[in-house]
Amino acid sequence: MAIIPALDLRPPVSNDVEIPHAPANVEAEQALLGALLYDNAAFERLGDNLQGRHFYEPFHQRLYDAIESNIRKGQLAEPILMAEQFNRDPAFEELGGVRYLADLVDRAPPAANAPDYARAVYDLALRRDLIRIGGEISTLASHGDAELSAKDQIEQAEAQLYELAETGGVSSGFVTFATALHGAVTMAAEAHSRDGGLAGLSTGLVDLDQKIGGLHPSDLVIIAARPSMGKSSLAVNVGFDVARNYAWEPQPDGSKKTVRGGIVAFFSLEMSADQLAMRMLAEVSGVSGDRLRKGEIDASEFGRVRDAALEIQDAPFYIDDTGGITLAKLAARARRLKRSIGLDLLIIDYLQLITLGGSRNDNRVQEVSAITQGLKALAKELSIPVIALSQLSRQVENREDKKPQLSDLRESGSIEQDADMVMFIYRESYYLSRAEPREGTEEHFKWQEQMDQVKGIAEVIIGKQRHGPIGNVRLSFNEDITKFGNLAHTGRYDPH
Repeated sequence: MAIIPALDLRPPVSNDVEIPHAPANVEAEQALLGALLYDNAAFERLGDNLQGRHFYEPFHQRLYDAIESNIRKGQLAEPILMAEQFNRDPAFEELGGVRYLADLVDRAPPAANAPDYARAVYDLALRRDLIRIGGEISTLASHGDAELSAKDQIEQAEAQLYELAETGGVSSGFVTFATALHGAVTMAAEAHSRDGGLAGLSTGLVDLDQKIGGLHPSDLVIIAARPSMGKSSLAVNVGFDVARNYAWEPQPDGSKKTVRGGIVAFFSLEMSADQLAMRMLAEVSGVSGDRLRKGEIDASEFGRVRDAALEIQDAPFYIDDTGGITLAKLAARARRLKRSIGLDLLIIDYLQLITLGGSRNDNRVQEVSAITQGLKALAKELSIPVIALSQLSRQVENREDKKPQLSDLRESGSIEQDADMVMFIYRESYYLSRAEPREGTEEHFKWQEQMDQVKGIAEVIIGKQRHGPIGNVRLSFNEDITKFGNLAHTGRYDPH
């Protein structure tokens, strides 16, 4: 291997000449390494993005890793000590041994310029990664893969490109307390300026908003219930209310800032997009969803449905009804929507239908744990609330008191641990209607009295809330149009 010349190390400049080979700037790498060997303190100004693998010259990769290792251990990283670590490295000897390291230090630019060289090295590494990914996409598309469809290949390519685009963008490292405090005050000021004083997105349900303060960015919210309790209905109601109230204002940089409501992505792993839209039509038009499906509506009702469709068709509510979607694909599609259009709320119906992909994992508890951790990480990464619906175990049905609790969650340990908020839905009328006595009896009369008291009433039980108190919230529920609403009464909250 020829010796890499130690050239005149000036600050790197852009090169408009098309390079036929992998783009690299060995001189910039030499300048950066020389500055670090001369002044180890310069390393702390490089940030967290740059790694040894970003260098083009293989020996430079190993040298940077060795310098980083020594500095992080609190040890000195200078030519003589580095030479001892590489005394059996053939490439090091071929380059000139300790003389090469000494030349790097002799020709080193001022340490203050080290971040500029680091950015040049990092940018060129990203360009090489782009070329590599492009080649892999081309090869895979040309030769095909029996296990990957063309759509799967597109998803895979998008995930790779998004990961590359976001490299170094998620982790911001330490922030000062003053910076964190400024963010908290800004959030409080925005909440104060909103109607109702909410810090997060409004659910459209006044009682619920007062209890939880809205839906907060970076939070993973679990809505759990037994089948037919209305968890999908509640999620649709909340998501659609957010989308329907979406408003934005332009920013100086040309971007849009959400000022009310938001853009919603709904992953419907069980219902089709048409079924989901039917629920929204029923909710807005006030026409029974069951009658809509059967076509049992008159001209007047059809007019209401048509008007409702025209009213809501432009709401930024995006539906993905891919069944058995993997966590990786779900995350890739959410990121794509966030980057291309925007995203303020993500809803998944439901948690247990997500898969990890790859080989089958027989330990479902571990798999669900990985999924909930992934969803929480996605909420933080996109800085949006994520609502995931969850099934409850059958043990609820075996108790006399059928109100759900945290231990009723399927694979409860991981879900309870990762969630910022857990809400349960309970409708006493659901169970009472299945225990109807024979008509005409005294028991039936008492049963009817009880039904009259609880019919159309739903209870949302806040079983866990990281940012506030737990407790119960009573809502109205219209089964015909699967709509949750506010109850107009005093004493809204049951503290128990």
